[in-house]
Amino acid sequence: MSRHAAHSALGAVSALIASVLLAGLVQGHVVKQAGPYTLEIGWQHEPTYVGESNGVQIIVHDAAEKPVTDLKEDDVKVVVSTGGQQSGELTFAPGFDLEEMEGRLGEYDAPIVPTAPGDYTFHVTGAIHGTAIDITVTSGDETFDAVKDSSDLQFPTKLPTLTEMVTRLDRIDTRLSSGTGPTQADFKAAKQSATEAHQAADRALWVGGGIGLAGLIVGGWSLLVAKRAQLTARG
Repeated sequence: MSRHAAHSALGAVSALIASVLLAGLVQGHVVKQAGPYTLEIGWQHEPTYVGESNGVQIIVHDAAEKPVTDLKEDDVKVVVSTGGQQSGELTFAPGFDLEEMEGRLGEYDAPIVPTAPGDYTFHVTGAIHGTAIDITVTSGDETFDAVKDSSDLQFPTKLPTLTEMVTRLDRIDTRLSSGTGPTQADFKAAKQSATEAHQAADRALWVGGGIGLAGLIVGGWSLLVAKRAQLTARG
């Protein structure tokens, strides 16, 4: 093989490797252009599950493909929406340490804990060095992951969701407040809800401290309702 042919072959291999690396970089992200800037937008962690701490992630490069590393907290914000509900404006923080040269330069993350499965939409606004940003992207096959129900990972018993537990407790508390008095079924339901809330809190310690706190709060509420039901029944 001639020297020219060898250089050509090496160049082709290098290009292939670069394309593979780039594909891996943007996997699970959608690439959008804003003036001279390229933004890769998606979840910070994928697969994305209900109850797990996550974040909206943007990776920003300029026209020379150099990472943008000097964005301030209020330069770019994101509003997350799903199922007809939307968050407030979330701010981004660098996902890298410029002094130590650690992390992916140009990466910024806005923390969020998704609490419902389904498709999510990110509305990114603000400005990068004076260039206005107004981008809306929704999860899908060509963009980023929809949020999956974490119960798919539970084995052998699937625990009730936090929403299911709160709904159940609301029904019991409504009956207590109405003055009709608790029944034995109410008492059993309250005890069951307390047990399930405790199990959910234990599970949440594995999937995120935030949901763990919520589980403990619901568990405490369940125990209080159960105690009220027991005292009323004795009375």
